[in-house]
Amino acid sequence: MFSVILASIIGYMLGSVPFGLVVTRWAGLGDIRQIGSGNIGATNVLRTGRKDLALFTLIFDIGKAGLAAALCRWIFQSESIGLTAGFMAVVGHNYPIWLGFKGGKGVASTLGMMFVMTPFVGVLTALTWLAMAVAFRYSSLAALTALALSPLYAWIWATPAAAACYGLLALLSWYRHRGNIRRLIEGQESKINLKGKKHEAIN
Repeated sequence: MFSVILASIIGYMLGSVPFGLVVTRWAGLGDIRQIGSGNIGATNVLRTGRKDLALFTLIFDIGKAGLAAALCRWIFQSESIGLTAGFMAVVGHNYPIWLGFKGGKGVASTLGMMFVMTPFVGVLTALTWLAMAVAFRYSSLAALTALALSPLYAWIWATPAAAACYGLLALLSWYRHRGNIRRLIEGQESKINLKGKKHEAIN
């Protein structure tokens, strides 16, 4: 029980670091929560027109959950503890204590823990996201599809524990994307912008 609690705390605290907010403030762009969708993730950072900052945010958001999973798996020599820490890192990203529990949607962080715990499943999930993003240019649709399929990938190519963990994370992501789902249905969802144009309005 102690190991589970400690891994949960480590994962949550690492996941709570809002790198999207940190890098945009460091770059002098103000509060990322007042730009685009108001999200602290890489997709919204891209709406500032700074691809470099979006890339940094993506790497850091992937890395913090991956680090949590890897560190706790190594300390406790347990797959389930590693999955617990990674799961809680995603929860921390979505509900960071530093931002009043208002964070991102956890897609990059989920991929980060997958890359560490089940690399092949992580690659399949990332490729699914990429294929959907290229085909339809909706980041939210790509994320929803990729994470919905990740438990199936894990069931086939990893372990039941990983499949169960990724299933819970998929449900969490779908809940966090409920506004995007509504806009997708209504045809009002913003598409991925790679031209460097800024989006000022909350969407």
